[in-house]
Amino acid sequence: MAQSNDQSTLESMRKWVVDHKLRAVGTLWLSGIGSSIAYNWSRTNMKPSVKIIHARLHAQAFTLAALAGAAAVEYYDHHHSGSNSSAKQYAN
Repeated sequence: MAQSNDQSTLESMRKWVVDHKLRAVGTLWLSGIGSSIAYNWSRTNMKPSVKIIHARLHAQAFTLAALAGAAAVEYYDHHHSGSNSSAKQYAN
């Protein structure tokens, strides 16, 4: 029973990401830059401009990871969901 509950939770998360790709990428970016700024600001041996540059670079890496993750979810959804794929409605 726990396995089916875990599977349904995973399936609902996957469906949410498929339906809200931009929101998922934006949320990951915002949390990434926020945590990066918090981490860099705790380091006292760097100038503020360097801290901001490092935070921006970390946010770019988080964005690329989120886009790759959204692409993987879309690929999985396209190949494994059958007729429920949202990509098929735009194919015609």
